[in-house]
Amino acid sequence: MAVMLEAANMNRVVRPGPRERTVRNERGEVEHVPGDWALLRPGDAGLTRRVKAAGPTWTMQEKVGRKIFSRGIWAPAKNITHSQTQLEAERSTDAYQKKQESAALRRDKVQSQYVTTFRQTVLDFLAFAPCHEAIAQQLADAVTSHATPVGSGTVARTKRIAVEDRAEAAVIAWMRHQTTAYDLMTIARIKGQRREVRRMLAQRSKNLLVRYRSGEPVDSAQCPLQKALKS
Repeated sequence: MAVMLEAANMNRVVRPGPRERTVRNERGEVEHVPGDWALLRPGDAGLTRRVKAAGPTWTMQEKVGRKIFSRGIWAPAKNITHSQTQLEAERSTDAYQKKQESAALRRDKVQSQYVTTFRQTVLDFLAFAPCHEAIAQQLADAVTSHATPVGSGTVARTKRIAVEDRAEAAVIAWMRHQTTAYDLMTIARIKGQRREVRRMLAQRSKNLLVRYRSGEPVDSAQCPLQKALKS
């Protein structure tokens, strides 16, 4: 009992358990959630932060493939209710609404600036010969439209690498999906096989880009890039 009480007073990261109101702890053991606790589902970051600040919580996460997904947090039900009441009162004020509107305008401005910068970086990476400038513009529009929306989860949204590297990766990813049969391929479940296929297709895309950079004549009826841009 003492161990259970001590665990309930700690901030922990747990995994979903096999039954309702159970979790798996750091050692993989099944534990029951305290009876006076409730599960706060993910989705409201402000409420989640407030509940975590109010007292002990068990953050529930689940790994699916290489990604880790939040499944919510367990916390004393009274803390969740109190935090919800406080937050609802604050969010109903005119001051809060004005603050949210100002924040939204700032985010929109930052996003607009990033889209413009990213598109130009894509054009710089493409560096097509003047005779293929129209194709470069179309490709830059297509890649930017796909890669830059907030929440898209594409490489263009990461800040871990330079924008130049993001632009290159986004172009190659777009071409992999739009100009090759990658999405229809059956790839053996062998370690490294998918990476090898992607490397091969990336090189094929890079070879095609070289033709446009050099100003070489390209048959629009046969070119997979131009076909994809027209579709």
